[in-house]
Amino acid sequence: MTFLSILCALLIEQLKPLRADNLIYAGVKSLAMRMEGWFNAGDASQGRLAWFLMMAALVLPAALVYWILQRLNLVFAAFAWNVLIVYLTLGFRHYSHYFTSIQIALSAGDDASARSLLAEWTKLDTVGMESGEIARIAVEKSLVTTHRNVFGVFFWFLMPVGPAGAVMYRVAEYLARAWNEPEHMRNEAFGQFAAKAFYWIDWLPVRLTAIAFAVVGNFEDAIYAWRNFAHRWSDEAKGIILAAGGGAMGVRLGSPNETASKVLPADAAAVDSGESEAEVLPGEEPSARALQSTVGLVWRALLLWMMLLLLLSGAVWLG
Repeated sequence: MTFLSILCALLIEQLKPLRADNLIYAGVKSLAMRMEGWFNAGDASQGRLAWFLMMAALVLPAALVYWILQRLNLVFAAFAWNVLIVYLTLGFRHYSHYFTSIQIALSAGDDASARSLLAEWTKLDTVGMESGEIARIAVEKSLVTTHRNVFGVFFWFLMPVGPAGAVMYRVAEYLARAWNEPEHMRNEAFGQFAAKAFYWIDWLPVRLTAIAFAVVGNFEDAIYAWRNFAHRWSDEAKGIILAAGGGAMGVRLGSPNETASKVLPADAAAVDSGESEAEVLPGEEPSARALQSTVGLVWRALLLWMMLLLLLSGAVWLG
């Protein structure tokens, strides 16, 4: 049932992508804002309480409905509930139109349109960005977004809690952003627990995604980059995804503000910090071609996950 649920949800999303501004997501965002308004008095314990209340409000109903359907032996209804939850928690097509449009614009040499699309997608200041920088940020955003909207969801949906696990992962990921990244929330104690909770919830999924990228790409370079450069990102999870993903594609990701001197040219690194050429991230500087490589890497990793899930499902049925 798990394999078929994910497969059906993926097919439905390809045919009818769920808008990123749909009513369900808007309701979750509104509830998170209300929780922050009600509980945030500057203390970390209040953020912890708000986090658990959010989880209780959104995760418990998903678990309860699934448990009732299972107890009543309503197999088709339980299957439909699984498909619905995976469809709602997946985000494979939420932002793919931005990535595709940027890829088309860069291939046509239309850097102005690519900058505009990237700014709309990432909310970054893209004025004056060169095509290589546009490609790099688009690739990085795509890899991180795909992990958090697809592979992380898959992992927690496969856990015994089923659909409740998928809901928990997506809600935890959103709260880690919503209560820490906005200007008025940065350095606030309220969001500390949400960030820590998502770090541990995502600890294993992020490493499995990196392994998948390595298996379907350049394994040696992906593992080398992961082991030697992932720690240079301030965000460990992001560093693992980008180091492994970039190594798998042969593309050098990251920027000086994120990873110290890792992206310096080999000669500059050797002069300024004494690093040898071997200590520079493997791969080429990102270009428009890197976007096509990203599409291939993500789809191959998705197929790998689905094949493993199919084998696991077959073993369960036969065993």
